[in-house]
Formats: sequence, structure tokens, C-alpha cells
Amino acid sequence: MLIRLFEEKDANEVAELIAKTLRTTNIKDYSSEYIENDVQKLNPQRLIKRSKWMNFYVFIMENKIVGCGGIGPYFDKLDESSLFTIFVLPEYQGQGIGRKIIETLENDEFFLRAKRIEIPASITACQFYIKMGYSYKNGINVIDEEGLYRLEKWRIK
Repeated sequence: MLIRLFEEKDANEVAELIAKTLRTTNIKDYSSEYIENDVQKLNPQRLIKRSKWMNFYVFIMENKIVGCGGIGPYFDKLDESSLFTIFVLPEYQGQGIGRKIIETLENDEFFLRAKRIEIPASITACQFYIKMGYSYKNGINVIDEEGLYRLEKWRIK
């Protein structure tokens, strides 16, 4: 598997990967309206914008982007970071790619400088992140107004 930072030329393919994953995998936990709203938010132009302020990686197998994930600052804090936009194509799920994405992000400079890392986690991905060592922020295991769980991992207590 080739792992590299996102490049502008990847924007359309990554947006398609995200849309397919949301419409195929996440649809079991969210309404079509919610999914389509996310698809619109995660369009190629927004992905390019995001890649300017976070380290956004693509995961490639057989010349095809099969996964993506990013890490960046948690607001403007230097000692806290957040994981973003973690997706694996449905036909590649269950093959360890999600784990590889998390491992890559946890070796990134934004992770290594942080004492706390937060993930706005979908209902669909919540249990995966818990398996990866994240827990409910402040012990709150209820979805918020955005339809997400807030998970976190402390590196330094």
C-alpha cells in the first residue's frame, strides 16, 4: 500500500470515495438527507481547502485511492489535535486499512505534539475508534446536535 499526502489532483477521486462510503456504509445509521448534506460538504474544493491546514493522507492500492484520513489542530490549540475525514471504500473495509489510517495519523506531527486528540465520530465508525483506543469525551456516549459522537484519546495525563 502506498501512503502519501493528498494532492490537489486527488480531490475528485477522494470526494467520490467519501460519497460512495457515506451512501453505502453510513446510510444504515443516517438519513439520506443527512448523507447527502455530508456529500455536499466534502466536495473536491472543500477537500483541497482542508488539505491546506491539516495533514491529509491518501491510501493507494493498485493505483486506486482506497482510503483517506487527516489530522490537524483542534481549533488553534498547539497541544490538542483532531482527526478528520477518515473513510475507506466499502469494498476494502475489513481489510485493516482503517487501522493503517489511524496508525499513520498517530505517527503524524500533529498527533505527536498533542496531549489530547479528538475525533468527531459517526455512529457508523464509533466502535472502530473505541477499538483503536479512543473513548467518549467526558464520558458522554450520546450523539450531539451534528449527529456525531465526540471521542478522545489522551497521550499525556
